[in-house]
Amino acid sequence: MNRFEKVYSQGAIEVMEIWVDTETGVHYVFHRNGNAAGFTPLLDPEGKPVVTRQA
Repeated sequence: MNRFEKVYSQGAIEVMEIWVDTETGVHYVFHRNGNAAGFTPLLDPEGKPVVTRQA
């Protein structure tokens, strides 16, 4: 399963990561703090998903 690639990570207990869907190019934000976590699309200033195409 290589569909998602982690491109950014910071923190150990409170974790913030950016993941890219290698099939669609959509970027996602993952945030974890203790037992709580969330995964959601990363949005640009206009509210549209951040998308990059990889060749």
